[in-house]
Amino acid sequence: MQTVLVVDDEFGVAEVLQSILEDEGYRVATAINGKQALARLGEFKPDLIMLDYMMPIMDGTQTLTAIRKDGAFADIPVIMMSSLEEVAVRETCTEYNAFLRKPFRAMAVLKTVAQLLRQS
Repeated sequence: MQTVLVVDDEFGVAEVLQSILEDEGYRVATAINGKQALARLGEFKPDLIMLDYMMPIMDGTQTLTAIRKDGAFADIPVIMMSSLEEVAVRETCTEYNAFLRKPFRAMAVLKTVAQLLRQS
């Protein structure tokens, strides 16, 4: 069973993603900010990370930078999520594998997750 780490400070978003992904047979872990996400990486290595761009404590850009610098986790595919347009996100963050704009549709989430997991 493949594991997805969902990192989002909005509980409702994380809960919906968890439900969508679990219904498709994925194991899902969650974190409410980048700092907590990095701590979760100390517990297990997910197959994919869904990362919110704007969060308190440690935002998506800072979190992704830390993930990519750690050799043990640098190869994990990351989906960046934001209500901003991707062009705005790309001004400060480029090392993600896919982008989903909020609000997103369940089918878009599942398609993107499946595609990245097949490639990794």
